[in-house]
Amino acid sequence: MYQTDPPRPPKEFLPTMYDLKSEDSEEPGLPDQFHLLQPRLLDETFRPPNYPSDQVFTASDLNLYYDLRHPLWYKRPDWFAVVGGSRLYEQRDLRLSYVVWQEGVNPFIVIELLSPGTEKEDLGQTLRDIEQPPTKWQVYEQVLRIPYYAIFDRYKYELKIFKLNGGHYTEVALTEPRFWIPELELGLAIWQGCYQSAEQPWLRWYDHRGNWVLTPTEQESQQVQYERQRAEQERQKTERLIAQLRSLGVEPDLD
Repeated sequence: MYQTDPPRPPKEFLPTMYDLKSEDSEEPGLPDQFHLLQPRLLDETFRPPNYPSDQVFTASDLNLYYDLRHPLWYKRPDWFAVVGGSRLYEQRDLRLSYVVWQEGVNPFIVIELLSPGTEKEDLGQTLRDIEQPPTKWQVYEQVLRIPYYAIFDRYKYELKIFKLNGGHYTEVALTEPRFWIPELELGLAIWQGCYQSAEQPWLRWYDHRGNWVLTPTEQESQQVQYERQRAEQERQKTERLIAQLRSLGVEPDLD
């Protein structure tokens, strides 16, 4: 469809989320189990306290359409987060894809889970002809200008953080595998623990006290433990009171 004079905003004439496919029929297979579980853990622990939950959107393996001039070009990050926008598409619908000219808010952080087949592109070490779509690195850095780009090597269990600085990504020198993001009031780090019955290093979020943000399952378990401890404290308190009464020659009524 042709533009008008004066030009209309992209949202009015470019394809929408409903027009742009959410899957690639030529993409071979589904992600492996790690690529399914790791983004889920990131989702469950990503709760920036300075944003209401209805202004936080996270996604994994979802088509991200980024170019107004080439509306069919997309990238599919392993995980990304958007803050300050609607959790739902137009505040009412689940997303089929993320279309930046419709949303008006770019991702704030993107995370790629390094694997042998994508390592060079994830690290910005591949070149493309000018007629070809840009690489992930180019899109994240130069097109969408995403403030933070994290790469997690699942084989070496290494975390790399790149921060947008002067229009280009600069790798952050990490003295330990954790990084605080002040704009989110959250930190990203490698956690050694058991998730979904798998004991290994995982990537997850931590709060300003350095504590891991709990998953819903962990929160429920913590609440059950708290209630058990409280019940035990009440039982011990009652037993002490009974002992005191008996020491005074008073037999308490236990009925």
